[in-house]
Amino acid sequence: MRLIPRSRLGRGVLAAVAAVVLWQAGHFGLRYWQFETLFRADRIVENFRSMPRYFNSIAMHNSAEVLPWSVEEKPLPTSFQFQGKEYALKDWIAQTGTTGLMVVADGKVAFEQYYQGNTAQTEAISWSLGKSFVSSLIGFALADGSIKSLRDPVSDYVPSLKGGGYEGVPIQDVLEMSSGIEFDEDYANPDAGINVLGQRIFLGQTTNDWIAQRTRAKAPGTELHYISIDTQVLGMVLEAATGKSVAQYMQDQLWSRIGAEGDARWITDAHGAVLAFAGLNARLRDYARFGQLYLDGGRNLRGEPVLPEAWVRGSVKPRTPYLQPGREMQEGNPRLGYAYQWWVPQGDEGEFSAIGVYGQFIYVNPTRRVVIAKNSAYVDYNKDGTRMEYQSIEAFRAIARALRP
Repeated sequence: MRLIPRSRLGRGVLAAVAAVVLWQAGHFGLRYWQFETLFRADRIVENFRSMPRYFNSIAMHNSAEVLPWSVEEKPLPTSFQFQGKEYALKDWIAQTGTTGLMVVADGKVAFEQYYQGNTAQTEAISWSLGKSFVSSLIGFALADGSIKSLRDPVSDYVPSLKGGGYEGVPIQDVLEMSSGIEFDEDYANPDAGINVLGQRIFLGQTTNDWIAQRTRAKAPGTELHYISIDTQVLGMVLEAATGKSVAQYMQDQLWSRIGAEGDARWITDAHGAVLAFAGLNARLRDYARFGQLYLDGGRNLRGEPVLPEAWVRGSVKPRTPYLQPGREMQEGNPRLGYAYQWWVPQGDEGEFSAIGVYGQFIYVNPTRRVVIAKNSAYVDYNKDGTRMEYQSIEAFRAIARALRP
């Protein structure tokens, strides 16, 4: 064996170390730039369809038979009313940064269109729309006995939550965004907890350990306080209870049974923790499939039972007075109610919706048997995002009324 001179060996080690340092610096710089430009107007559309390319992710495969949609095209209404004004539907589609819109009436696709370069194969980021998928996984875990009761404290399943604000908080209160944890969800405030969490994720720091250290501001089960870390805790509970990652459990229980058209992906942090509160990426048609699953009481497009009907019905009905819709006004509209990670508008048609920031929706109207899925990249979300969400619900209602009088 030929020996390498010590001086050459030293220079080689130094060169290797220098190369690693430079790579790490470049990798850190790239992640920081991606974070800083994530919502920039000239990049937001491309970013929202490319998240698994930029960040770590875990795939969920459509491992079973694809259950195709039936198609019966119908014209949409040309306009709708919102706060006493009439808006052209085509203008609303453009102004809200729509990248995909799919309308299903009585189980058949009435309208499907993609915009700004997205296609039927695009895997679009869900943001908080993915919270409703996590809710379904809690239903599966209850059904298979992995979770014994919704009144079990989350800290009974996740020991790392003991000693912090989540200790003793029932799963049900976390499902209902009523954990009482101190956290600021104001996306426009750079110092808010949600933005600090985002920085930690994109800069490669831990997610779950940081969340476990949050403190409590109020008693749980007393007030609706929407915070994304509640859903992350649900993901932690699921993984501890089932012994599987959120992604694997979702593939086994949901994705392989609804006839999904494509793979889906969960974004993870640099340490492998699934970002259960916002990191799902999927095709628009499969977001609509999930809505149809709930419309049909937990049955897939073939009519096969997937999710227990009792869970589906119960999880979209606000349970207590402080969760009811219309308890006060917001942006000139009756405030939305909240159930198990689903938003509930005030009305008499049983509507419920999954909603994600920047214009992601799955709207379900059981009375008119209409499901609407919408992906968007609404650049002005931090200016008037809440108003946009209320306006979009009125657009959905107009579509449902027109298609199913």
